[in-house]
Amino acid sequence: MTSLRVTGPSSPARTGVWIGIATITMSFAAYTSALVVRQGSGGDWQHFQLPPILILNTLVLVASSATLEVGRRRSAVAGWLRLTLVMGLLFIGGQVLAWRDLAAQGLFLATNPGSAFFYILTALHALHLLGGVAALMYILGRQRRAGGAVPLQALGAASLYWHFMTVLWLYLLLVLALRL
Repeated sequence: MTSLRVTGPSSPARTGVWIGIATITMSFAAYTSALVVRQGSGGDWQHFQLPPILILNTLVLVASSATLEVGRRRSAVAGWLRLTLVMGLLFIGGQVLAWRDLAAQGLFLATNPGSAFFYILTALHALHLLGGVAALMYILGRQRRAGGAVPLQALGAASLYWHFMTVLWLYLLLVLALRL
């Protein structure tokens, strides 16, 4: 079995991803802090049940991280990357269904602070995940143009970002479940 791991010094792409991860982490930490402070500061906070689709979404995103890793470790990477890409899009589609579920319950962005935080946090995560989808599409395009050669440094950087998005989602789901 051929391994596609990138070894040696970090690539500029990987360094850039680490800087992006630090920035995204600080942003979501600030949003989490704002959520906790806002929840404790007023009597207008309404708790609500999270849409059940979030459990399925979580399983899809975790599975997508697994398919990405399988792809990185095998020589037939394109098929696994496409599967990861489809699963990422399924996750985003599931988020849209979650937002529709809340809307059907009468919970919108401006309904109360709790629902506002739900929409903002999940939408920001979905937007960042779309960045990962774009990175996977870029890698697949480069691979096709190069006659099958995998751009290893780009794949390593995209994988790092994708796995971070999965971990970030698990964190957000925990925060939302405990606070909303």
